[in-house]
Amino acid sequence: MRRLIDLSVPTESSPSEPLPVEVKHQEHRLSVDVMSMFFGCRPEDLPQGLGWANDTVNMISHAGTHVDAPWHYSPTCEGRRARTIDEMPLEWFYSDGVVLDMRHKPRGSGVSVEDLRAALGRINYQIKPWDIVLIQTGADKFWGKAEYFEAGCGMTRDSTLWLIERGVRVMGIDAWGWDRPFWALKEEFAKTRDRSLLWGAHYAGIDKEYCHIEKLANLDQLPRPYGFKVVCFPVKLTGGSAGWSRVVAIVED
Repeated sequence: MRRLIDLSVPTESSPSEPLPVEVKHQEHRLSVDVMSMFFGCRPEDLPQGLGWANDTVNMISHAGTHVDAPWHYSPTCEGRRARTIDEMPLEWFYSDGVVLDMRHKPRGSGVSVEDLRAALGRINYQIKPWDIVLIQTGADKFWGKAEYFEAGCGMTRDSTLWLIERGVRVMGIDAWGWDRPFWALKEEFAKTRDRSLLWGAHYAGIDKEYCHIEKLANLDQLPRPYGFKVVCFPVKLTGGSAGWSRVVAIVED
């Protein structure tokens, strides 16, 4: 028996989105004139005298659940022009998935290489090339609230590179961003003035090519931490730094 588990947050105007998402829904009655023009008919020729429903959306490519492209991190990657989301190979976005549970980590803390090793040890799993690794922080439970933006832990440069070195090309997190929350990075930078802290997990993509998924959800609905497929094809936004994605886990029972 096959089950599909939705791992995406909705695309909507929400307190969880600090950069505004504007959605306007057009009712059927408002498109009658446009449909009549396209088809060369009268409004009364249309069934019920109504046209189509439509929607107008104004949002960034990083709203809702989405896949970041190497171009988002930097204009260069591995010494070459970084690829945009429409240039990434589709094969990357359908593969075996594994969830690493970091819900025990304090809010704002960084996921270290040792944290990854410990999580893999707890589930007796060894990462293989092309696995899609999903980091579970529990931040998705704050979706719909302003607290979501500051919730959960986040990845670091070292832990990101560690996954890439093991053949992982796509990884994801159920928090607002792949790095630690901005407030945590800001506080530590104010104390140390260590520039390597700033967006360090993202900037790992300057040295090694990879993509990550942000704003995942429902990782706790998976019946096991591995043994399922992840589908996360990004929308083919030409020249885009990211592409929206309906991320789904396919579980065979």
